[in-house]
Amino acid sequence: MNHGDVLKLAQDAIRTILAVSAPMLIVSLIVGLIVSILQAVTQIQEATLAFVPKIVAVLLSLLIFGPWILKVITQFATDLLNNINLYIQ
Repeated sequence: MNHGDVLKLAQDAIRTILAVSAPMLIVSLIVGLIVSILQAVTQIQEATLAFVPKIVAVLLSLLIFGPWILKVITQFATDLLNNINLYIQ
């Protein structure tokens, strides 16, 4: 296994991690922005108010994107295990 193989494997792993985590992060960002705007408009400065909508939104997005996330992770693991003999040599 040379340096190029290690770098390609690391790039694929990082790309998979980013793709899998992106939907939850984007939903959390949007909900956080909406809650922050509502807090600024209503002048409610409660710090804990932003957590509950974010948690609910992330859980809902996990339910929605869960099958896709499982498919992506399974495909990455399958590709890794199918090509393991290329990495060992």
